Amino acid sequence: MDQDHAGNRPLPDFPLLRFPFRLFFISSALVGAILIPSWLWVWTHGWLGLALEPVSWHQHEMLAGFANAAVAGFLLTAICNWTGTPPLSGRRLLGLWLLWLAGRLGMALGADFPLLAALLDLAFLPVVALSLGLRAWHARQRRQVVLLLVLMMLWGLDLLFHWTGDARFLHALVLLTALLILVIGGRITPTFTANWLRMQGLDPESVVSRPWLDRAGLVATLVLVVLEAGAWKVPALTGTVALLAALLVLARLVSWSGWRTAREPLLWLLHAGHLWVAIGFLLRSLAAFSLVPDSAWLHALGAGAMGTMILAVMTRVAVGHTGRPLRLRPGGLWAYGLILAAGMARVLVSLGWLPLMSGLWVASLAWSTAWLIFLMVYGPILMAPRADGKPG
Repeated sequence: MDQDHAGNRPLPDFPLLRFPFRLFFISSALVGAILIPSWLWVWTHGWLGLALEPVSWHQHEMLAGFANAAVAGFLLTAICNWTGTPPLSGRRLLGLWLLWLAGRLGMALGADFPLLAALLDLAFLPVVALSLGLRAWHARQRRQVVLLLVLMMLWGLDLLFHWTGDARFLHALVLLTALLILVIGGRITPTFTANWLRMQGLDPESVVSRPWLDRAGLVATLVLVVLEAGAWKVPALTGTVALLAALLVLARLVSWSGWRTAREPLLWLLHAGHLWVAIGFLLRSLAAFSLVPDSAWLHALGAGAMGTMILAVMTRVAVGHTGRPLRLRPGGLWAYGLILAAGMARVLVSLGWLPLMSGLWVASLAWSTAWLIFLMVYGPILMAPRADGKPG
């Protein structure tokens, strides 16, 4: 029997309910595998049940369904390591997951009750933030306030989208998710890289973290979010800030010496995810001057950065937090290649360098296959007890 940490009540021994990353990583991967081909079908054949029109539903669920599940699974797991507090588990974890699921079903089937669908969707992130905030409060860790603020900003932009139906709030959500990647990535990527170099007998001092560079990149990205959400059409300002943000992310990436991790896929994919963020910001700059379509930067940050970083984190956490060797599982490299190919194909379609429908299906096939591989390779691990017999 396992114990519900919150209520100290006995529970059946379900590994999926021991730590948030298990249940939410599987859920995120399932959404990743199903969402894009489902959207293409809805877009070409129609579906009357959606609470939103097809394009908005696709954009919204990539964030609220796919990304939010992965973010919740990671943060609710990482906060336990950062604060030394017990995980959300058992009935309360199941309840949170059901709340996330209710939002997804509401968005997919809520055409006749859009207000209820929106309320179900909006209920999830505040509960995640509350769980994080209570643990940070008990541990007196003020540095976690940044994550809480970003989560509530994500919720606020989602609220504004539901209130107005204006797609600019979804676009701002994409930029804010990129900011979250920079925050979390800034904590884990240089640390993991330096540790690996040390274990390989190489110089960890080649990985340099510059706090001022991190802060400058975050501020530039936040300005982009505000400009997008505020619909201030000042191309020169938006283009300049986006270009500055791209250069700051690239400078930070270079200082982390990612090229030295070429032999370790679990690391180089984290660096590749950050490179996608820089590419997305560069395309945002070009789009401000009408040199490329907006869809190019949206998909560079969505299919590119979000897909790559989420897969990179999930494949690492899935083994590291289940007592297994910290290496990529057989088949994982195929998933990595396919997720990168999917992001590239989708951006090329946006730029008009690939035919629309065939390019979309190619990107969809690569994307969905990457997540199906994750489910086949890592799903059994996430549903099984820890290999070392420890709790969790």
